[in-house]
This record gives sequence, C-alpha cells and structure tokens, in this order.
Amino acid sequence: MNLRDLRYLLAVAEHQHFGRAAAACGISQPTLSVQIRKLETLLGVALFERTRRAVVPTTACERLIGHVRAAVAEADAMLAEARTLRDPLAGRLRLGIIPTLAPYLLPLVFAPLREALPALEVEPWEDQTAALLERLRAHDLDAALLATEVDGSDLASRSLFAEPFLAALPAEHPLAGRDVVAETELARDILVLADGHCLRDQALAVCGRGDGSGGTLRAASLSTLLNMVAAGYGTTLVPGLAAGAAQDAGIVLRPLAVPAGRTVRIVWRARFPRRAAVEAVGEVIATRLRGFAEAGARAV
Repeated sequence: MNLRDLRYLLAVAEHQHFGRAAAACGISQPTLSVQIRKLETLLGVALFERTRRAVVPTTACERLIGHVRAAVAEADAMLAEARTLRDPLAGRLRLGIIPTLAPYLLPLVFAPLREALPALEVEPWEDQTAALLERLRAHDLDAALLATEVDGSDLASRSLFAEPFLAALPAEHPLAGRDVVAETELARDILVLADGHCLRDQALAVCGRGDGSGGTLRAASLSTLLNMVAAGYGTTLVPGLAAGAAQDAGIVLRPLAVPAGRTVRIVWRARFPRRAAVEAVGEVIATRLRGFAEAGARAV
C-alpha cells in the first residue's frame, strides 16, 4: 500500500467516476482502474460497486475512508512540515496579537507581509496578553505581538515600533479646547478596559491612577470604550494606531503634555527553530510602521 494509491481511492470516492477521477489525478483511466484493483486485492475487500452509470463506494469503503483521509492528511502535514524546515520562510506561522492592536495593525501589514513573504502563511490569533503567552509557551502559537515586556529565559523578543498615547475626549469636554492635555487632568473621569488588558494598566499608570481605579465602566474592547467617550460618558487614552477610528466616532484627540506610549514587540520561544520567519515578519511590520504612529500623533 502506498500514499499514491490512497489518493487514487479518495479521488474515485469523490467523483464516483473512474474517468473524472483519473483526470483529476493526471493519469489514464486504465492505470487508475488497475491501481484500485491492486488496492482491493491487498485489503481483501471490494471498495467500489461498478455499474455502467456510476461507481458507488461499498460499505467496506465507507468504513475505511475515514482512515484513508486521516493517513493522507498526516502525510501531507509531514511533507508541509519538511518543506518548512527546509525553508523557514515558507509554511504556516501562527501569530498571536492583543485586541487593542489587532484591528488597527493587521489591515496595515497583511498586504506588505504577503508581498515580502509570499510563501509564508500568517495566521493571526487575537487574545489578551496572558492567554497569548500561555499559548506561546504551549507551542500553540509560534510568535505574538504584545505591548508589554516579557519575563523568562524561555522567551525572546524584539521591539518593533513605539506607539504614542493620545487623550481621547468628547467633543463638548472642557479639555477639548486645549492644544495639549495633562495626564492628571484625565484622571477624574477616565474610562478603562476590563482587567487583563495591558492597555488598562498602562492608561491608569500614565494618569497617576496606580490604585487601579478608573470610572465605573470596564469595557471588553477598545471600540466600546471609544463609543462611550463619543457619547460623553468620560475620557480615555487611545494608542496612536486607533486615532483614525476615534476621530471617525467624533472624538477629539489631543497630545499629552508629557508624551507617553507603549512599545509593540514581537515575542517568540527562545528555542523556536524558525526564528528567521519570526524576525522576517517583525522586520516587515517594523518597516511598515516606521514613523507611522508618531506622524499620526503630530497630525492630530
């Protein structure tokens, strides 16, 4: 039994016609028929009931087809993994990304990533920092885009770009007329994300609210936070890449009197064998974002 014959079996089961199955496999119909007969002899069961109009899988075929699909899928996965090992810039790269970054960064970098790394399939996974680090250490992710430092000798990281924070204000807010806003002036009515979001802790720290308090709202997403600010419910800090979404919501953005922000970095396991792929992705992102957030902040 060989992998080629298993693929032939799947083709016949799918098309239920030897001629169409042979064409799909790129071989002649007699060759396909001979190989299926050999496979039936090896297995000791008939796999197909042949009539003039159709080729119908037998009960034995239906019982075995799941094992055949699994065997072919595993073989394909092994071949794909081997290609990846030969070329670290080919194959799948599972990339985690935090929710306050994903909707603003991914649209900017996916086209450049496809252009620069056409053989690399970047699969994004959005989650909070702690969950991403857990999945990274469990080998469920290959790398992650975070906005915090990481601890542990098992992980390595590279800084990609600095993203400034901007004061986000309702249009009628007393501070909206200022050219710049002092962080402490936001503290009275600042709105923050729910626990687990790194942006929550960073915003509170910038505004001098180290006690962890900040309004009564605990939003699960940055978009909810922006909508509440737009409705006049309070103020907040937004990262520079979200400036466009904030302005679209009718929010007034102002630079901070004392500039503050966060550093976005790419993190991977220190012993990850495809470090070249991670660094290549990081370089594309860093190049695309070079000066982007800072320029956006100056344009507000």
